[in-house]
Amino acid sequence: MIALQTQTLRQRNSAKNSVGLTLIDEMGVPIMSEAIVAYRHVAASPELREAERMRSKARHDEAQALQNAKRVEREHWQGVVADKDAEIARLRAQLDKK
Repeated sequence: MIALQTQTLRQRNSAKNSVGLTLIDEMGVPIMSEAIVAYRHVAASPELREAERMRSKARHDEAQALQNAKRVEREHWQGVVADKDAEIARLRAQLDKK
């Protein structure tokens, strides 16, 4: 599900970039046209695609690690609260006996 959403966002962003580049190219400024040709050449390179894939995977892995750390922390504190609740119940029971 997340991969599909990510792919959709990338496609939309790519389309926006493409439209923007086309508009700039249509301005007819030679240096800008050369820059666009260079950008398209670099963007099509397998090395850049691999670097982007690795960057995307690193972001995903970092998000997963953060989510897992938050889950572990939440479970820890839920255990602490449960222990304190049990201790309070035990102490109340002792007081009720007296």
